[in-house]
This record gives sequence, C-alpha cells and structure tokens, in this order.
Amino acid sequence: MRRESPTAALRRLGFTDPARAQRLTEGRDFAAVLDALGESPDPDQGLLAMLRMADGAPEAFQRITATPRLLSAVSQLCGMSTALGDILITHPDWIDGLGAEPTINPDAFLTIGQHADTPWDTGVTRLREEYYRQLLSIAAWDLMADHPLERFDTVAALLSDLVSAALSGAHALARATIPGSDTVRLAIIAMGKTGARELNYISDVDVIYVAEPAGDDEAAALDTATKIVTALTKAVSAPGSAPALWPLDANLRPEGQDGPLVRTLASHVAYYERWAKDWEFQALLKARAVAGDPDLGAAYVDAIQPFIWSASGRDQFVETTRHMRGRVESTIASRDAARQIKLGAGGLRDVEFTVQLLQLVHGRVDPSLRVRSTLDALAALRDNGYVARVDADRLEQHYRFLRTLEHRIQLQKMRRSQVLPEDDGQLRRIARAMKMPGITTGEELESAWRDVRAEVRSLHQAIYYRPLLPEAARLSDDDISLDRDAAADRLAGIGYRDPTRAVGHIAALTEGVSRTAMIQRQLLPVLLGWFAEGPEPDSGLLHFRILSETMGRTHWYMKLLRDSSMAGHRLAHILSTSRYLAEEIPKLPESVRWLEGDSELEPRSIGALRSELDALISRRTTPEGIAMAGRYLRRRSLLRTGLGLVLGLIDTERAQDSITNGAEIAVQAALQAATKKILAEFNLDEAPSSYLIVGMGSFGAREMSYGSDCDLLFVHQPHGDEELAQRVAVSIASAVMAMLSEGTEEPALRSDADLRPEGRNGPLARTLDAYGEYYRRWAETWERQSLLKARPIAGDAELGRQFIALIDPVRYGQGLTDAEDRDVRRMKARVETERAPRGASKARHLKLGPGGISDVEWTVQYLQLRYAGQQSTLQTTSTMTGLDAAMSAGLLSEDDGVRLAEAWLYAQQLRFAIALGTGRTSGPRLDVVPTDSTELANIAALLSHDLTARHEVEEIYLRLARRARAVVERIFFENER
Repeated sequence: MRRESPTAALRRLGFTDPARAQRLTEGRDFAAVLDALGESPDPDQGLLAMLRMADGAPEAFQRITATPRLLSAVSQLCGMSTALGDILITHPDWIDGLGAEPTINPDAFLTIGQHADTPWDTGVTRLREEYYRQLLSIAAWDLMADHPLERFDTVAALLSDLVSAALSGAHALARATIPGSDTVRLAIIAMGKTGARELNYISDVDVIYVAEPAGDDEAAALDTATKIVTALTKAVSAPGSAPALWPLDANLRPEGQDGPLVRTLASHVAYYERWAKDWEFQALLKARAVAGDPDLGAAYVDAIQPFIWSASGRDQFVETTRHMRGRVESTIASRDAARQIKLGAGGLRDVEFTVQLLQLVHGRVDPSLRVRSTLDALAALRDNGYVARVDADRLEQHYRFLRTLEHRIQLQKMRRSQVLPEDDGQLRRIARAMKMPGITTGEELESAWRDVRAEVRSLHQAIYYRPLLPEAARLSDDDISLDRDAAADRLAGIGYRDPTRAVGHIAALTEGVSRTAMIQRQLLPVLLGWFAEGPEPDSGLLHFRILSETMGRTHWYMKLLRDSSMAGHRLAHILSTSRYLAEEIPKLPESVRWLEGDSELEPRSIGALRSELDALISRRTTPEGIAMAGRYLRRRSLLRTGLGLVLGLIDTERAQDSITNGAEIAVQAALQAATKKILAEFNLDEAPSSYLIVGMGSFGAREMSYGSDCDLLFVHQPHGDEELAQRVAVSIASAVMAMLSEGTEEPALRSDADLRPEGRNGPLARTLDAYGEYYRRWAETWERQSLLKARPIAGDAELGRQFIALIDPVRYGQGLTDAEDRDVRRMKARVETERAPRGASKARHLKLGPGGISDVEWTVQYLQLRYAGQQSTLQTTSTMTGLDAAMSAGLLSEDDGVRLAEAWLYAQQLRFAIALGTGRTSGPRLDVVPTDSTELANIAALLSHDLTARHEVEEIYLRLARRARAVVERIFFENER
C-alpha cells in the first residue's frame, strides 16, 4: 500500500494549511500534539499557540504533552480561542486541573477581599486573575464535551456562579476599602441571565442594589452603600493591570439611569407598587440575590414575588409585552438583522419571550412555573400542559443550539457578540466546535442555523400570539380560580342559570393529574367567560364536557383548543349558541379541527362530494355500506353548513346550496346501492334500464333547509324486456327511499315521491315515454307548477337531458289559459285556507303565513307559468333567480321584487336559525317563530350576535312579511281576470 504523505495526514486531521503545519513542526516531537489538535475547532490556529507555549513555557508544555487529558483540554482551548490561548501562554501555571469537571470556589474570591491590608490594585488584580483562571477550566470542560448542547445548561450555571463569586469578592474588597462600611447592609440582586443562572461567557451583568442602615441614619447608610457599589464596580469593570471582567449594568433598577443607584427595600417596594412598567415585572422574573447580605437579599426576592405574579392582570399586559418584543426587533441594525442569533426573528429572544409570557400569565395560579431558568420554565410548561410536548422539546433543543452557538462565537476572541460571522474560517471553527452530526463546515452550520431559526419563529408565533393569553390575563383572581364556592358565585354573576351543576362539570373536567386535566385547568377559566357570551352558557359547558369526554385523550384536541388562534373561541360560541351543533359535534368530533381556519368550513361542491364518495365506497362494497357512505357525507355537509352559518362565514343561499348538495350525494349513493342490491335480488348481471332520479320542490330548486324533505321522481328507460324493466325500476325506487331513511348509523333523509303522476296511486317509477304520455294528456296545472323546480339529481346524465327536454315545453311553453289562471288563483286561496297551521299564529308561520315563503314562491311560479315561454330568463328552478328575472323583464317593479326577496330571505334565515338554535330539524314548530324567550335569544344571537335583539326578530319578520303580502295580494287577488 502507498503510504500517506505527511501533508495528506495533516489535511485529514483538519489542517487547512498542512504544508505550513509540516514546516513549523519539522524537527519537533509534535505527533501527539498534532493528533490532539485534529480534534480541535481550528488545528491551524491551535498549532501556533502550542508552538508559542513550547518555546515560552517548556516545562508546562512537557506536562501538557505527558498528560492526555491536559493535552486535549489545551488543544481545544487554543484551537477555539486566540484570547484564551494567550491567557494560557501568559499563565502556564493555570493548566492544573484543566479538563476535569469544574467546581466554582467562592472562597478564593472572598479571601482576597477580606484582607484589609491588601492594596487595592493588588486585590483587584488577584480577583480578576482568579476569575480568568476558573473561567479557563469551565471553557476547557465545555469544549471537550462530545455533546456540548447537552452540557450547555451546566456550563451556563457555572459561568453564573463564577460571576456571583467574583461579585462577592469585589463586594468584600470594596467594604474593606470604604470607611464606615459596617454601618450599612447591602445586597446585590442579579437580573437577566445571571439571575437565571444561564449566563454567557461574555455578557453584561445586570444587577440591582438594595441597602438598609445598620443603625438609624438611613441617608448616611445609603451614601456609604453607594460608595461601596461604586468601588466594587471599579473592581470588576474599570481598566487595570489585569483585563476587566465585564460591564456591571444597574439600569434595570427603578427609574433606570435617572434613579438612585442604591435604594432601601421599602423604596423598591413603593416604586413597584406605584410606578413600575410592565417590562420591569418581566425583568424581575429572573431576580436572584447573589452577593452581600443574604437575609436582605432574600427579603428583597420575597417582597417582589407578588408584583411578578400579579403583573399579567394589569391592563393590556399581554398586548404591551408583545409590542415590546416587536420594538426589540425593530432596533436591530439592518446590517446584522439577517445574522442576529439573539434579537432577530427566530433567535434566542423568541424563545425567551415566549416562555416568560406564558410564565407570567399562568404563573399567578400555578407555582410550578415560578422558576428563573428558561429551560427549567420550558420543562414546567411542558410537564403541566401549557405547551405541547413536541413543541417544548423542539424549543428546548433549538434553544440549546442557539445558546451553544452564541458561546462558540464569543469564545473565539472573548468578545460580546450575538452575530453569526461571515468569515469562512470563523464559521468553520464554530461548526467544528459545535460537534453536531452533519455540521463540520461553515455552509452546513449556516444551513442548520436557518432551519432552527425558521422553526423557532414558527413556534414563537404559534405560542406567543395565542388568543388565550390576553383572555387569561384579563381574568381576575376570582375568575381564574376554579375553587367550587368562588366559581359558583362567579358563574351565577355572569349568567349561568345552574351554577351548582356547572361547577360539577368543571370538577369533572379538571380533577386529576392527567395532561388533559392540566390543560383543562388552563382553558376553562377563559372558556367559561366565552360560554357566557352566548345565550345558553350552561348548555355550552355541558356539551363541552360531553365533547371532551368523547375525545378522551386524543392528542390533537386539547392542543388545538390551547394553541389555535381561533378554534377555542369559535367552539365556545357555537356550543353556547346552537343546540343543534352542540349535539352534533360530539358525534363527529373531528369537525372541531375545521374551526382552526375558514377553508374547512367552506361548503363542498357536488363534485368534491362525489370524489369523497368514490373514496369511501372503495372500502364499503355492500349496498348498505354504500348508502351509509352517502348519508355520512350528508351529515358532514349538514354540520359544516351549520358551523359556517353560526360563524357568519356563509349566507343563506350558500347554506341552502350546501345542504342540497349533501342530500344530493346521499341520493346518488342510495341509487348506486339500491341498483346493486336489486340487481342481485333479480339475479341480473346488467341493469335492464337506465335510471334517473329527479329532484322536486326545494330539493330541485337547491333551496333545502334542515327540515326539508326530499321530493323525488323516478324515471327509467328500458333496454329490453319492458315488463321486467318496470318491476326492477319500481324495486330500485322503493329501495332508494328505504336506504335514505332506514338504519340509525347516519341521519335519515326523509323522501317523498307524491309529486309523481297520479300521486300515491301511480307507479313509483315510470319510463320516460310514460312520463311524456301522462304530461301530454293528463297533466293538471298544479303538476305543471311542481315541474318548475324539477332537476335531475342522480343517475344517467343522457336520460336526465332527455327528461328536461320532455318537461320544458310542459312547464314553460304553454302559458296559462284564463281557466288555468283562475285555477292557479283558486289553488293559492285553497292552500291558504286548508293548509293553515293548527295551534299556531298564522302570522308567525314562516312557510304558510301571510307574506311567508310559500307566498313568495307561488308568486314567482305564477309569473313563470304565465311568461316563461316568452322570457327565457324565467326558466329557472331558483326562487331568487326567478325574482331577479321577473324584475328585469318588467313583470315586477323593483320595489315589489325587493320586498318579496327580503321577506323570503329573512324567512329562510329564520328557518336556519330556529333549527340551529333550538335543535329542532323536523315537526310543525320548525316553521313557526318561537315565543319562548330563550329560543328567541338563541335566534337573535345567530342572526345578529345580539342577545338583546330577541324581540326585534319578531318585529323584523312581521314587518317584512306584511310588505311582501301586500305585493302577493295585488298580483294574485286584486287583478283577477
């Protein structure tokens, strides 16, 4: 085998300039060093530092090369950071212990400051050197990790503890220097990442100072405390013989830069009680006493807790916090925005603000959320159901990635930065230091960062902008409490009629330790208020319980209600407003998913339903299964239509069309199923006829509502034996009607074939020729009128065209003789007399009352019978289209046409509202305006979203009906020929 050249070996180890590395190490025993550097972030950079150490500190270098752990630690440090490499070269004696898991030694700092005879400059230098010595051990241990993301939180805690120890040492040093320091107690409160024990390598250290006099002179004590604080700030931040540690930032104190540097505890409390802004309470979330008087520090932390955990109840707290997040993004320099890993979109602040807002909103009633660390808080939010497990886990992993990336950026030159560099060499160094699969080059690092950024942004927007958050924040403490007695009083006060029973529902939903119960405890305080916005909050809560118990622990259900931008509020509105939907949704619980947006609530076209039917019957091959598939799709259509109406997404005419499509698909499936069944019973391989089902009445007109029957005509065209064909066709027609109504698996569709020739005395199915013969010889005026709404629904398309060609001359082409004209008027008068509803006010009857649906439709049909032969625009099955055509043709004045249209549409709206509001979909009361106050409130809420408009419902309908009736009487009865 060909031996590998030295430069090739070095290139394999990761050296980008192997020739130079070979030249620099020629004649030196550097084999082990080169191998160790091959594992480092930047072997070329590390080699230069190791060469300097070998020449400048040969004894230390020999110890390093003789100890594998030390060699690995120093190689990692030198390969990552020129700044840390320089420190090692300057202080080679600091290599002791590198590579082992570090422990922070606060005593080393305190000892420096507790010696009063230590000169100030000497004490400061020793304090800073001790800090950097211990920092080296943290960085070495961090860089040696095989999986640094998993070690991030420990590293951040060590850095925070190191800062706390240095502050304690600086405090002691300052006290030893300032005269009279024993007259004041001083506590240092860490804020931000230091307070949360999640600090970076290089960062400002945010602090607040609180002081109390040891004697009686408060002013003198505060003056002394200010001198101590000024001195300790110089100790860690001022120029000196040893590099400064970090800026000490006290701008988070009350009044910021304009406020006194040091305050008493009482002064702090007074400020937070009266003047603090929302962002200040968010900042206090991470406050922790880290140095100085421990009792005073603990007293401060205890005193601010009530302010933190009641802050979300402040007016517009959530909205203000969200606005602040947007303002932070807007301050990013445009040149850095695209590479900002902290403040930019998808950066660290997205995770931190998301976590903190959820903590502040829900933490006032859930102590488990009262933690400082972002990762600890995220775990608590996950474990207690506030964030979905998968979302929390992704956020945690991404936060670890971003924070580790931030650390690696800062370690390179020990400079404060949160901007991903553009230099290829720096990117490669960082990528290798991340030690993640698939990330070894700058391009791979940037790609991974973009993916993380996109998902963090998406999760932030989904969680941070939940509508549940501002609603929960607006609740009072009494509102958010689910204590039985308090809840009962609150429920009674906001409109629940049976608060005791409502409390029982709440208990059933929230008791226990399951994740579902946890999420219910978050949702219910808000949902209870949303239910109370509807006319029947008790019903809303009851049916929410039924739905939730039906769904059990279905993973997506609770997550949707908690996280969706609209589903929870929509569901609450629906359940407390529509009895029909409240009862139907638990039967089809997947429909809750439709509430997340508008697209799923759009009515389905008959073509789309046909495609769904084809997919369903590919798995349901029995006749009964095929028929039930069609009825199942109709049930979905009924539910989807109701949801669209209640949410104001569709109007009356689209709702009618949608319900008609649902009935149409059910009839199509029934015909397919019946044909299959009857052919098998007759032992036939092929059908002896072509079959057609024609829709009549509101079905043919595409004007069905929830209580509408399905009026049908059955047509067939034999291919051979006519007697056999007739028997089979009648059997199929009978089977279709049975399949539409029998069985309880899916809602029945009432069908009626009484509009066929000879009515109930005639055969259930006829041939096309038989229909032609009958209509030619025997059709009465009422039958011509009924054909005005005839429309092919299911079966053979060509036969459908032939049927329409057959009936068009019958319904449109003949006009009306004087006798037929009088016949129509008499029929109208007889209908009004004989079909008037019993036991109900005629004026309140939507269909048969004066100015009601029947009046308008008879008027349109009368005009069609008279003029459709001359005016082709009148040749339509639609009432509204017919009205428009009559106005355009001058057969109706615009004023009369508008009056008829308004009355008809409002009556149809009322029919929908009665069905949806009361839950009645059949029976005589469906077409009568209710007198019950609660039912009227439901109807008013559905029509106008105004519960107080219940009496206006009656007044509007009666007024519109009176105006329409005047038109009807003028057309039908004032100008009789």
